[in-house]
Amino acid sequence: MIVRLLLAAAIGGLLGAEREIRHKNAGFRTNILIGLGACIFTIVGTSFPSGDPSRVTAQIVTAAGFLGAGVILHGDASVRGMTTAAMMWVNASLGAAAGLGRLRLAIIGAVLALAVLLILGPLERQVEVRLNHDEDGH
Repeated sequence: MIVRLLLAAAIGGLLGAEREIRHKNAGFRTNILIGLGACIFTIVGTSFPSGDPSRVTAQIVTAAGFLGAGVILHGDASVRGMTTAAMMWVNASLGAAAGLGRLRLAIIGAVLALAVLLILGPLERQVEVRLNHDEDGH
């Protein structure tokens, strides 16, 4: 159980550190708590004889969506924070995977999520710069 909790916290910390470095909402502490909470709910929810992992994970998905909506919605009409919200959702799923004892799945999922955040983000910005450059005719 301790390994599951530590893994969920470590994954949340890694994902949160990336967001923290980029000065985004939902940074280091928030993501540790999301991963840890999802892991704890999964462990508790499946520890009863009648424990149903699908019911527990369904509620985790709902809660992560609620937290993500808080990151996206702002007082003005703009929509920002979609990547952070999606990362929080993935983080909750990785915490649930750790809670179920699916440690390899949690680790592989974390590596893929970090790759998306670290590699595809800068690549996406380069493409946007080129597209804007081409639209300006330069």
